Amino acid sequence: MATVTMYCTAVCPFCVRAEMLLKKRGVSEITKIRIDTDQEQRALMMERTGRRTVPQIYINDTHVGGYDELAALDRADKLVPMLSN
Repeated sequence: MATVTMYCTAVCPFCVRAEMLLKKRGVSEITKIRIDTDQEQRALMMERTGRRTVPQIYINDTHVGGYDELAALDRADKLVPMLSN
């Protein structure tokens, strides 16, 4: 199973949706990096992704994007193969 990392906040509904989708697809562990409690991590996320919004999701070393991009991968039947690597 792939390593999944997600930049998130405590009150983000899209973060919750992303986590639910990933778990539905068999992900048992997600490394969550809270950017609402750690400004250094927020700055690092923005530097790494070029984005300010959460969630920002990485599968292994590949930046997937946010929830919309994750859901699009799932609809295109590309998410499960990514998670299998």
